[in-house]
Amino acid sequence: MSVPTRPQHLPLSRLSILMLSCLLAACASTAPPSERQLEAGVQAAAPADPAPAAPAEATPPAAASAIAQTPAEAQALTTAAEVLLEDSLRPGVKVDLSAVEVRADLWQRMRKGFVLGDLDDDWVRKAEAWYSARPDYVERMTTRGSRYLFHILEEVEKRGMPAELALLPFIESAFVTDATSRTKAVGMWQFMPATGRDFDLKQNIFRDDRRDVLASTRAALDYLGRLYKMFGDWHLALAAYNWGQGNVAKAIARNEKLGLPTDYESLRMPEETRYYVPKLQAVKNIVLAPQDFGLALPAVANHPYFLSVNIDRDMDVNIAARLAGISEDEFKQFNPQMNKPVILAASTAQVLLPYDNASAFAINLAAHRGPLATWTAWVVPRTMKPADAAKQVGMNEAALREINRIPPKMLVNKGSTLLVPRNAQRAEDVSDYLADNASISLAPDVPPLRRITVKAGKGETVASVAARYKVSAAQLAQWNKVGGKASFKPGQSIVVYTAETRRVAKAPAARPSAGNKVRSGRAVVATSAPGVVRR
Repeated sequence: MSVPTRPQHLPLSRLSILMLSCLLAACASTAPPSERQLEAGVQAAAPADPAPAAPAEATPPAAASAIAQTPAEAQALTTAAEVLLEDSLRPGVKVDLSAVEVRADLWQRMRKGFVLGDLDDDWVRKAEAWYSARPDYVERMTTRGSRYLFHILEEVEKRGMPAELALLPFIESAFVTDATSRTKAVGMWQFMPATGRDFDLKQNIFRDDRRDVLASTRAALDYLGRLYKMFGDWHLALAAYNWGQGNVAKAIARNEKLGLPTDYESLRMPEETRYYVPKLQAVKNIVLAPQDFGLALPAVANHPYFLSVNIDRDMDVNIAARLAGISEDEFKQFNPQMNKPVILAASTAQVLLPYDNASAFAINLAAHRGPLATWTAWVVPRTMKPADAAKQVGMNEAALREINRIPPKMLVNKGSTLLVPRNAQRAEDVSDYLADNASISLAPDVPPLRRITVKAGKGETVASVAARYKVSAAQLAQWNKVGGKASFKPGQSIVVYTAETRRVAKAPAARPSAGNKVRSGRAVVATSAPGVVRR
């Protein structure tokens, strides 16, 4: 159980470029645009082994042009790389790598950052026993986590936070980036929809940033920082992350009123939250001494497992994976925020790729000929049946329903955004506005309801009238502003909304009265209910 490591005997020039890439990639989520562009360009300038086949004369400039935004930036990249190479190869010059702490094992670096006060109680023992009894689960969890721990620890250290916080995804999601809880919390850091929006995690039909590795990590650490400022204690901040800041504040106020201590272990809280911080303590204890629990941890190298590469055009996910030389499943492990089979450049400025595939992607992208995206967004001009929408965009109805998740017997409302194939009329990349605000609105595909008024017969109740017109008693009661068990007086007007048309049989020996006339057209609907029926 191990994580891929860098070759041990690279020439110094290659090693220096890789180190520079590490430094730049660590700032991917917070660096200003020019630095992000510089990072991506340096990645392109240092192809991973083995480099993909490409025209030799086109490789270096193509890779640079695929990323750099201006000639000046491209030149800056070239100059930076040349200076670094020159210094690396100059006899007698010692290369300064002090900016990057070179350790063989990220776990050791993490252990040195542990600063939280330890918990030691039955809850911790329970969690330790649970993990110890499941070595296969711990292996899967830590192997998944090894892809993301370098980035998370970098971000934690930048903020001066306890290194224990980098372990939080172990208990939130076991590092499953697309995890969804029964309460609709999503992602590695398990954000609820509203909390995610509070921290600028976009959620629309094209993407859910709660699953985005960089964005969700930034948001989670922002949230934890806010909670620490509120409570002045990391254990209370962690409890609030799980239970909600309002609930923790109320628990503290309750203890203060009773003259009781207000630390984490003294508060009254649900069992899930009571167990939450001890679980984190248990994971910390396992990281400190896995052998004490009969467990082993993968050797996680102290450099990025993934790098970011800028994109400036919409791109199908399968094409992006192919350019990177990896499977779609592996691509989605690093870019799980995509809801559709297309990456929109307007909302996804960069993609994450395994370290050894980032340069290959940039080079192959530059060499690619032909369309990068076969999908685009289409705004529905009027409320339509899916079959009509599919015909208008030249698509099979079943395929349109599947890719846009449209259930049976539903209409697509005007203004909804659908993912449809590109063609000559729809060849442009998706706009910034649609990429950020696209939504789909559906309505039941049922005949329009008609409002009818009937006269109550003797002994009529809400239930009896509802049964006759095949509507729910609750609906009928709401329409007539009465209780669900109410009775009607004989002759009382009752409002019913129905899609059915019922006809009254003609009386055999009497001329129809005004009460059971049926006019042609839609003006009047006659039914079998007692009394007069009016539109």
